[in-house]
Amino acid sequence: MKKFENKIMLITYADSLGKNLKELSYVLDEHISDAIGGIHVLPFFPSSGDRGFAPMTYREVDKSFGDWNDINELSNKYFLMYDYMINHISAQSFYYKDFLSKKDNSEYKDLFIRYKDFWENGEPNQEQVDAIYKRKPRAPYVTAKFADGTEEKVWCTFDEEQIDIDCESETGKKFINENLKFLAGNGASLIRLDAFAYATKKAGTSCFFIEPGVWNLLGQCDEVLKDYGALLLPEIHEHYSMQLKIAEKGYFVYDFALPMLLIHALYYGEGKYLKNWLEICPRKQFTTLDTHDGIGVVDVKDLLPDEEINKTKEDIFKFGANVKKIYNTSAYNNLDIYQINCTYYSALGDNDNAYLLARAIQFFAPGIPQVYYVGMLAGKNDLELLEETKVGRNINRHYYTKEEVEMEIKRPVVHKLLELMRFRNNHPAFNLDGSFKVELENSNELKIIREYKEDYAILHANLKTFDFTIEHS
Repeated sequence: MKKFENKIMLITYADSLGKNLKELSYVLDEHISDAIGGIHVLPFFPSSGDRGFAPMTYREVDKSFGDWNDINELSNKYFLMYDYMINHISAQSFYYKDFLSKKDNSEYKDLFIRYKDFWENGEPNQEQVDAIYKRKPRAPYVTAKFADGTEEKVWCTFDEEQIDIDCESETGKKFINENLKFLAGNGASLIRLDAFAYATKKAGTSCFFIEPGVWNLLGQCDEVLKDYGALLLPEIHEHYSMQLKIAEKGYFVYDFALPMLLIHALYYGEGKYLKNWLEICPRKQFTTLDTHDGIGVVDVKDLLPDEEINKTKEDIFKFGANVKKIYNTSAYNNLDIYQINCTYYSALGDNDNAYLLARAIQFFAPGIPQVYYVGMLAGKNDLELLEETKVGRNINRHYYTKEEVEMEIKRPVVHKLLELMRFRNNHPAFNLDGSFKVELENSNELKIIREYKEDYAILHANLKTFDFTIEHS
């Protein structure tokens, strides 16, 4: 198993670069292997919804993708990150079905958050409902219908296929520990704690990033993984101060603020907000421009003034290519207010120069870059898949065949991007112990300096013209 390295990580589904894990391995070996060091393989377990994020078990690989031998083969070539959906499990899982069948006689009766036990009177009052940080306009629950004919409410934050776990119960702690040990023992160098901030709940609060619960939970997971040399990456889309808090505790975090800050800088040729973030952002982080979700909006609250956030959101529909407001509405099964569905390439108007500059800035930013598979191929919005499925996020989830990849790799913008990725992976100036400095002149001339010992790499970039050069030792 390959251990974690300071190299670019590809984010991909098991069936998005070729139709399964074997084809993914072939595509990488043929075209991309020297441009990446690791892979975040998005959930490859049997799942009942949300494209893998409603896992039925962590012990199996979805048969349509392959098996553990295919995963192990990848782990010998690349360091791998797996998802662990710490907040929930599938409604079709053995665990939940056993609970529905046996109710209080089930060994998993304490694995789920039962309203009758959580709330003082078995139900939240309106004030408590209003306090919850939630995705639905009501209290987050589904009705569990038991085999004996009785019913009760159990906590459900997201889709009805994703039943919340009680992470603080002894059953929940055991469940987490056993699954993390299994994943770390089967090729994971990093484990991403999906929907982490939702996993700590306390009546009368927002039930989101509740302290000290979040630190106890992180500490529990970290303790399990230490024996395997695996690292944690908690996933949170919210105010940047939460990332700073986690970074202060020594954990890796995501930089979800960079995507919107870069779009703003490149739309308006103004770099002051971007410069400020690059100066204060955590150094122990993974940077993103695009992921399997949309382009984050809530992550830049207070990093951009509210009027600049709103202007940038509106102008994505104006300057972006083939992206419309309706794609972010209920008409496309999407009511997320915290993100915009669009590929990053199309958000920049399918402009090769703007896109390559955005990637160059990402690669020079503090941290370790992640590149989503659609972004690696400078992918445009997939309107065909969007209309076929009426799912807003699918605009950025194209299924590439092996043949398509071979065609896309030949595009000049992709060729240049892969060259940038190789440079970021191999130049010693990007050592994590090196120094970082950013300068800005005339609001649009950005300069980023990376140094380690006698080595240096300097990015000179014009945010208005999209021209840039790299000077290096």
